[in-house]
Amino acid sequence: MSHVFLLTSTTSRAGLTTVSLGMMRVLDRLGIRSSFYKPVAQLHESDYGPERSTQFIEHITDRAVPKPISLSKAKSYLGSGNEELLMEEVIELYRQSAVDADVVIVEGLVADSHAGYATRLNTAIARALDAEVILVAIPEHDLEESINIAANAFNGNNGTALIGVIINKLGKPETDVQHRLEADLLQASSDDEQDLEDCKRGMASVIAHSPYHHVGSIAWKQSLNALRMCDIAEYLHAEVINEGEIKMRRVQRMEVCARSMANTLSVYQPHTLLILPGDREDIFVAACMAAMNGVRIAGILLTGGLIPSPMILDLCAQAIQTGIPILLVKSSSFQTAAELVRMPSEVAVDDFVLIDQAMDHVANHIDAKWLKERCDVDREPHLSPAAFRYQVILKANENKQRIILPEGDEPRTVMAAHKCHKRNIAQCILLGNPERIHQVAASQGITLDEAIQIIDPELVRQSYIEPMVMLRQEKGMTSHIAEDQLQDRVVLGTMMLAMGEVDGLVSGALHTTANTVRPAFQLIGVRDDAELVSSVFFMCLPGQVVVYADCAINPDPDANQLADIAIQSADTAKHFGLEPKVAMISYSTGESGIGKKVDKVRQATKIVRQRRPDLIIDGPMQYDAAAIVSVGQSKAPDSQVAGNANVFIFPDLDTGNTTYKAVQRSASVASIGPMLQGLCKPVNDLSRGALVEDIIYTIALTAVQAGE
Repeated sequence: MSHVFLLTSTTSRAGLTTVSLGMMRVLDRLGIRSSFYKPVAQLHESDYGPERSTQFIEHITDRAVPKPISLSKAKSYLGSGNEELLMEEVIELYRQSAVDADVVIVEGLVADSHAGYATRLNTAIARALDAEVILVAIPEHDLEESINIAANAFNGNNGTALIGVIINKLGKPETDVQHRLEADLLQASSDDEQDLEDCKRGMASVIAHSPYHHVGSIAWKQSLNALRMCDIAEYLHAEVINEGEIKMRRVQRMEVCARSMANTLSVYQPHTLLILPGDREDIFVAACMAAMNGVRIAGILLTGGLIPSPMILDLCAQAIQTGIPILLVKSSSFQTAAELVRMPSEVAVDDFVLIDQAMDHVANHIDAKWLKERCDVDREPHLSPAAFRYQVILKANENKQRIILPEGDEPRTVMAAHKCHKRNIAQCILLGNPERIHQVAASQGITLDEAIQIIDPELVRQSYIEPMVMLRQEKGMTSHIAEDQLQDRVVLGTMMLAMGEVDGLVSGALHTTANTVRPAFQLIGVRDDAELVSSVFFMCLPGQVVVYADCAINPDPDANQLADIAIQSADTAKHFGLEPKVAMISYSTGESGIGKKVDKVRQATKIVRQRRPDLIIDGPMQYDAAAIVSVGQSKAPDSQVAGNANVFIFPDLDTGNTTYKAVQRSASVASIGPMLQGLCKPVNDLSRGALVEDIIYTIALTAVQAGE
């Protein structure tokens, strides 16, 4: 898996895009295979085309970058409460970006007064991608407080994901008006350079008091914010009198020429935009003379809708041919200057020369040694809920299994079948009265596709009586009893599964766990390699997905059974993308505790190690020692599992069921399951309070199991 750095900022003025792209340049210099990813597009007011960060990186590095999700689409997801679906799409695009890359630089959203959703999305993206966060800030009086506020958004049980801070625009003038209108700021003096070094040391000392690394301080460089004359022409909707080098000449300052020619001699300097009324021919001629003397004036902006006379233009023709862009607007000089002061300073979407220079400038100020060391760190990966859901859906898409839904006329189940079809998750088969099912669908504003099969139990029930008698004749099954039991649609659906007509079964929205599971025990049976049937829940914690077992089936397993549950659960975890680290939960950690219950857990741990030496397992272990790094280091410092467990095996049903419900309800954690393990064919139960999305993911899990 690629190493992921998410860059986010404390303000919209921090220059997040430039710094993100500069990080790419550092990685290129280090010889590290890297890629760039912008999850959600944030177009500037002047942008009408593609998202600029993506376009910059594609042009400069010749790397293909997936198109970001539009901001309107992301807001729609959030507004409809479908953040999980948004994160799945983020994961999908990230996977495209990360192909053949060792490191992925992710540019987050810029937070400002109009984008309150940005912090929420950045936090969700960081968790979904298991990213380390680097904050981009600008010098300000409350810098330390701003960093701490930003860090709090990324806090988790195992510490903060914020690892470093970059200070950008060090030494920047306080206002854009100052740097655009004052001529004396073109070159920094030696005193200015000394002030800049003092400022760098000051910023470093502020960050030194925090747990975050000072990744770099990037000095403000006026030339990297110099707009091209073509950008100014586009912004003002100006008429181009002479194009000249309109795409090459850049404006580092502006001068409104309202004084006499003698009093404006000091303004004819390189990179200066001269703003003057079109009838001030004396100033126009002086500017042309300066150009003939080799002064590379940025351009001339004529105001008032006036242009010099043809004779003056003929006189200055040779100077004009040196490449001076000449623009014309109808507004007055001062109105025009005021409008230009308000012009956004972002690099234009097609200004690849300037962004390339800016990337080099940023790279020169980044702590490359630290970045390389960080990239070399072998991080313990965490499978985020979004990544887990994405993997499950992806595997289900590949399998496309037939899943029978006995509660076919239950509204949530009907909607889930409809959405599963839309997302190509499985071929859902609804068991129930077709007319009733279509009425339920219509009441929810949907029409079921013809590909969603509906089976009327009344028309097929008789054909399963004899097969059921044959399956259960040793248990005293008769035709009369079979016909009676097949009135239950769960039993009927299970018979279809037993006969291979479907690949999996999902029920429980209306039925109890016992009603769902009992027919499976009787008609499907336990696999030869399993001692018993058990269950797992996939708990979608904020930062990662973990497995809880057994929380639904076995009241009080003995040591051998508990070992079997642990092995089944570890294999399930691995099959769904987790590298299992199994904690055998008890009220005691290590060898300190005594008693029958802790002894059972201790014995079960030994059995697992004997049967499956390939598994990383430890126990007995208290829950906090298994889940929290600091506690694990204190209570079990030599354990590979302590603080890093992702498979939790509870000693009995009381403990497991109580814990999963407490975590689910008190911490508002989504849980997927229970998923049954050990059956010859997949049957899975639902909570009677299941939401439509819960049913969808249970169907997907069942499809993945069926495809094994």
